[in-house]
Formats: sequence, C-alpha cells, structure tokens
Amino acid sequence: MKKAAKILFALVALSVSGVFAHAQSSPTILVVDMIKLLDEHYKTQEQKEKLKADAEKAKEEADRLLQARNTLVEQYKEALEQSNNPATKAEVKDQARSEAEQKLQEIQRVNNELQSFETNTRNLLQQRFQNFKTIMLEEISKIATGIANRKGANLLLDKSGPNLLGISSIIYSDASMDITAEVEAEINRGRSGSSASSSSDGSPKITVPLGK
Repeated sequence: MKKAAKILFALVALSVSGVFAHAQSSPTILVVDMIKLLDEHYKTQEQKEKLKADAEKAKEEADRLLQARNTLVEQYKEALEQSNNPATKAEVKDQARSEAEQKLQEIQRVNNELQSFETNTRNLLQQRFQNFKTIMLEEISKIATGIANRKGANLLLDKSGPNLLGISSIIYSDASMDITAEVEAEINRGRSGSSASSSSDGSPKITVPLGK
C-alpha cells in the first residue's frame, strides 16, 4: 500500500512539475504599431516640413521653366506668322522662318528640361523620404525591443503592416499586450529642443537652381 502511495505521489509530482515547466516555456508576446509610431514621430513631422519646403522651391523652378517656354512659344508664333505673311519681303521671310525654327528647337529643349526636372525632383523627394523611413524604423525598433526586453517578452509583433492578403498579420490582441503608447512616450522623452538642428538623415538632397 505504501509502495502504491509513493508511486501515486511521484506521478502527481511529475505532473505538477510538468505544468510549471510548460508555464515557464510559454512565450511572452507583445505587439506594437510601427506605422503609428512612425507617422506620429516628431522627426517625421520635421522631415515632412523639410520636404515640403524643397517641393515649393522646386515648383518655383518649374514655374520659371514653364514661363520661359511660354515666352518662346509666343516668339515662335510671331516669327512663323511673319514668315507666312504675303506682304513680307522674301529676305525677311527667310530670316523669320529661320528664327521660327530656332525658337521651335528652344521650345523642345525647355520642354525636355522641364520634364526631366519634374521627374528628377519627384524621384529625389521620394528617395529622401524612403531613406528617412528606413532609418527611423530601425531607431523605433530598437526602442520597442528595449521595452519588450524589460517586460520579459521573447516575441514582439508589429500589428500595423498588412500581410499578403492585404490585412493585418495580427487579427486580435489584448490591449495589455500593446506597448505602442510606452514606445511613443519613450521616443518623446528623447526629444530635445534642438531637434530641428539634428544631424542629417543621410539621404540625398535637392539643389534647386533658382534664378538662372
């Protein structure tokens, strides 16, 4: 009887220890909204203001090129009209015709310059923001990982990004698992009054040739 009791006790002890071992091996999972943190980051707002200022400068240059083209178009029309005027002398017609051809070439050159400028500017602005996003996501990830480690988590998931189906990879998570607010608070604690004069984001800059 005593032997049976010992065996039963051993089985119970083994079962209990197994439960504790299972509990200890269960992963601690937390979630974070990376898109929200990026969009609301104070550096993102500063970067958008910089890009907006450069876009406005670029628009001024585009407007200058457009105005130059319009002027050339008017000059081309005048020269063409003069070359087709029956009352105009032959030598004047020839000169006007030559001038019209020259203006047409200049119009095509400015058109190409305008199109190239707009394309390059758009690509540069997009590349700058993409480079900025890459750097910022790395920075935010480090902060989020630090908080997750302090909380004893061994898995941190981003709940913001869509998967291949176009929906969030996390269908449901308890609010207590979400550390987005804590990460945002830590980001803002690192904000200084001199943030506007912080170091460069390492992305290519736009040089707008104004006032040619």
